[in-house]
This record gives sequence, C-alpha cells and structure tokens, in this order.
Amino acid sequence: VQLVESGGGLVQPGGSLRLSCKASGFNISNYVMKWVRQAPRKGFELVAQIDSGAGGVTYVADSVKGRFTMSRDNAENTLYLQMNSLKSEDTALYYCATALAGWGQGTQVTVS
Repeated sequence: VQLVESGGGLVQPGGSLRLSCKASGFNISNYVMKWVRQAPRKGFELVAQIDSGAGGVTYVADSVKGRFTMSRDNAENTLYLQMNSLKSEDTALYYCATALAGWGQGTQVTVS
C-alpha cells in the first residue's frame, strides 16, 4: 500500500495549486482520507478529511475554509486538494494520510 503526493510548488500569494495523492494497493473509497500539513517550525495541522464510501468531506480547517476543496476520484484512486487564494501562511509540507497506508512522502507548497 502506498500514497504518493504531487502538485506542490512555488506560487505567488493569491495563486492556486491542485495537489494530488495517488493511492496504490488499496481502494481509497473504502477509507477515511485526510490532507495534513506541517508548516516550518510548527506542528501538524489537519487540513481536510473525507469520509469513506458515499460520504463526503466531513472536516475543513477554519484556516482554509472557503479557499481549499478536497475531493476524491474513485476511478483514478486519487485524492485531490484544490487550493485557491493561497496565502504565505499556507506554506507547508502537505501530506495525504489514511489509517491503512499511513502517510505519503509529502509535497512542498511555498507561497511567496
């Protein structure tokens, strides 16, 4: 089982990025999936969470509400995080995570 994030990069404030998390070895539709981030010199923050099965997004952090959207493509077995109106405080290493597969290696987002 594996999670591989991609899509990070350097973007100016106000810009957008879409992160992807490709899963292998299991079906993401069967598990609660999360996006978590760690900013420099800070702890981990749960950004958003999506329920298993037909459930939708069950949590979005107040710090990103209205700007970030989490979604899942079951056919592609891929998780997404659409990030709009990015701010400098969104700079962090972003991970997707699930209880079964743990965490991916992360993808760096830098807003500057």
